[in-house]
Amino acid sequence: MRFTAAVSSILYCVLLLIAGSDAFSTTRSTPTRTATQQPSSVLFSSVFNEEAEKHGGTLDRRSLFQTAAAATFSAAALSVPEWILSPSVASATTVTPSKVVVAGATGQTGRRVLERLAAQPGLSVIAGVRNVEKANDALQKESTVIRGAMVQKVASVDTSAVELKHLDVVKDSVDQLAATLEGADSLVIATGFVPSNPLKMNEAAHQVDNLGTKALVDAAKKAGVKKVVMVSSILTNGRNWGQEKSPGFVVTNAFGNVLDEKLEAELYLRKSGLDYTIVRPGGLKAKPPTGPLVISGEDTLNAGEISRDLVADVCVASLSDPKASNKVLEIIEGEEGGPQVFNGLSM
Repeated sequence: MRFTAAVSSILYCVLLLIAGSDAFSTTRSTPTRTATQQPSSVLFSSVFNEEAEKHGGTLDRRSLFQTAAAATFSAAALSVPEWILSPSVASATTVTPSKVVVAGATGQTGRRVLERLAAQPGLSVIAGVRNVEKANDALQKESTVIRGAMVQKVASVDTSAVELKHLDVVKDSVDQLAATLEGADSLVIATGFVPSNPLKMNEAAHQVDNLGTKALVDAAKKAGVKKVVMVSSILTNGRNWGQEKSPGFVVTNAFGNVLDEKLEAELYLRKSGLDYTIVRPGGLKAKPPTGPLVISGEDTLNAGEISRDLVADVCVASLSDPKASNKVLEIIEGEEGGPQVFNGLSM
């Protein structure tokens, strides 16, 4: 028994090191290149310079996020929601959210989504967290997170425009979750289990990424939520399109069969009758984006990495852009300086 536990622990440590490397970057299905535009790095630079000149050489927090969103989605061939650029003027085809709940708001992606939403005037933002006091403290402090071979610096989040509410997808009942979601028209699900005990990974992934997400979907329906954006992963459906032995699938799914668990939750959401957008990013990195955003259709990407900043931008835009309605978006970053890729998606 002790030998088995020791071997499991060693294997777990090895997997953590691999996960922090380029497991998602070894091979990639090459998307059909249908559009060539400015690389996002160039576009960001030019747009920021133009906007800064308009503001006397500086950009405040709100202008910064509005400009970033505009640059990101212009580069990605996605329309920028009017409520991001000009909140007082809503497009006739744009669904304007009024109250958004972010589940998993203290996570590395969730906190970025939270920050972007909080910058939108007139929008009520709720951070769903397990412990309100600890979360408030954690969000307002800069910190360093070490996961395997990855060392991530985490910026603080201004929570002055955010309401923190208790939300635990494992311990709360559907009724309790629905009470937290009451009055919200939109929900971003950015929850995900964090590997810790190698002997309990399967149970943790099942409880959080599968059952927990399903409970949130049920709660959303009960609370009258209209739109759900779920952060998932590329290769969740890898078994069904010949990717079961790909490095990205093997390494990622070794952590509690998490891709299989996420797939069940995805299917549950898709059958719920709710308006959904499932965002499937590649390997997540904390650093700002260096390459252009690649948006591809369902079950087309088997490798690649992406900045959490871009993932958060896509999630925020998906809340209000009708082109993202009932879609699965697979996203990664392209090579620095490379052309935009917009593959296999009718948007």
